[in-house]
Amino acid sequence: MMHMTFYWGKDALILFSGWPGARTEMYVLALVFVFLLAFLVEWLSGCRLIRKDAGRTAMHGVRAGLAYMVMLAVMSFNGGVFLAAVAGHAVGFLVFGSRVFKKDDDGVGLDGGDYRHRRAGGLRSDLPPISC
Repeated sequence: MMHMTFYWGKDALILFSGWPGARTEMYVLALVFVFLLAFLVEWLSGCRLIRKDAGRTAMHGVRAGLAYMVMLAVMSFNGGVFLAAVAGHAVGFLVFGSRVFKKDDDGVGLDGGDYRHRRAGGLRSDLPPISC
């Protein structure tokens, strides 16, 4: 059954037909999957891996696709899926987007990386921020 309002329960239809089904273990796996998708979106938003524009374009496409998968999962209107997506984005931003794990005074982070290249309001990354 397709819900049009938020509901609580493990009997949900998330992303694929018949998944996760009626088993509690599969529902927990689905929540972990949605959490990791959202976490990965935040990682891609803050990482510095690629130097070429074509690679950045491909990375942007991957990030957009993963963000749409998170959005489609949330459209299941299951409260647990919604909380898993928000938690994944929040923890991902905490780890990769905030300055909690990065030193700010000399531009060198705890991992030894150079973070002196800054944009307005934050650290520089391969991709522009997701914005409306």
